Amino acid sequence: MATVVLEAKSREKLGTGSARADRKSGFIPCVIYGDNKEPAAVCIAKDLLNRYVHKSNFFSTVFELTGVEKKGQKFVAKDVQFHPVTDQPVHVDFLRVGKGSKVTVRVPLVFTNEAASPGLKNGGVLNVLIHEMDVVCDPDSIPEKIEIDLTGSEFHHTVHAHDVVLGKGISLPVNGKNFTIATIVAPTILKKEEETVAAPAAETTETAAPAASEAAAS
Repeated sequence: MATVVLEAKSREKLGTGSARADRKSGFIPCVIYGDNKEPAAVCIAKDLLNRYVHKSNFFSTVFELTGVEKKGQKFVAKDVQFHPVTDQPVHVDFLRVGKGSKVTVRVPLVFTNEAASPGLKNGGVLNVLIHEMDVVCDPDSIPEKIEIDLTGSEFHHTVHAHDVVLGKGISLPVNGKNFTIATIVAPTILKKEEETVAAPAAETTETAAPAASEAAAS
């Protein structure tokens, strides 16, 4: 993945008032930390940051912040705070990436070969529970996306995190749970048919039990 270069500048003053002034001037306050170095307060032009912050791969993009750190220092975004009304970024945290280090990044998920899924071809619905997941890898190996192949998936098929095929050198976090990513849900009509078939069977069982008891008593 190519490195995205963002021009940043140091923030001379800190505090709520200073951050508000930066935003009025068209800059977004940011903090950079990690790699056993002191945190640093910087800001980036809002128009520049907005080109990337709303993209699905923002947290899996490798950045270089020019003007504030040594050339070649890499960063990944770790957190973004958005305005509750305008949905515009108001603060971003960037993590320094040291040479040879592993990073945990959030990568978007993409589902492929839906046409090759019998469950979807027969009217099923892909119920996606999460659209991105955390993975651990080298900064130079961060994938732009993770593909999940739905070939052969039938009704009620469930995709778990541990089922996902990851690239070489990419793994799930050690403390990551085997959570559910998506399921193929049967169409409503089919569900009703299954329930209709199941109901008489249950009634037959319930009717047979008292009859058997009466027969035993006689």
